[in-house]
Amino acid sequence: MIKRILFFTAILGLASCSLPTRAPVAPTSWMIAPERTAAPLKTRSDLWLKIGAVSVAPPFDAKSLIYRLGDQRYEKDFYNVYTVIPSEMISNAERKWFNQANIFAATVGQSNSFFPYYTLQLSVNEFYGDYRVKPEAVVSVEFFLTVTNSGKTNPLIGANRYTKRVALKDNTPEALVLGQQQALAEIFQEYEVQLSKYAANLPKPIGQ
Repeated sequence: MIKRILFFTAILGLASCSLPTRAPVAPTSWMIAPERTAAPLKTRSDLWLKIGAVSVAPPFDAKSLIYRLGDQRYEKDFYNVYTVIPSEMISNAERKWFNQANIFAATVGQSNSFFPYYTLQLSVNEFYGDYRVKPEAVVSVEFFLTVTNSGKTNPLIGANRYTKRVALKDNTPEALVLGQQQALAEIFQEYEVQLSKYAANLPKPIGQ
């Protein structure tokens, strides 16, 4: 009996060794990087603007693409991800866009060590694909422009919120990423007009 058990165990071992092995499926990575193609705007300030922290509300703060399938149902796509987390991806796009807009003398990122007089912070409240009725990319963003002052006055210069919904040509991840990129570009394009208005009448920063 023991010999028979050992025999069948050996047979099963050989069978398992002969099964084909499958390589793990690597996720597909996507980057959202809207390009500003318009001519630079009129420079409104000879000071620098610093891009502050970009916060992304959960569950949109992770690398996975997010699909909304019901009013309370969201699904993460672990096989289609952003190259970096959305906060870093959007921060880089924001800095590049407003630097090219030329409203301030320069627009720098958080890693810059200079003392910031004006800071633009961004909060992303929605960043997903909505498939409840027809496929749409949904992006909702709030901008907060502040001035560094002595603390005697309100540092907030302006707060503005924008929401864009872009119809997708199909249900593919590529279509969603392109839709999100278009929505983000439209938001940046609208806000740069408002930012230029703010910059034309900026409150004096500390030490100026």
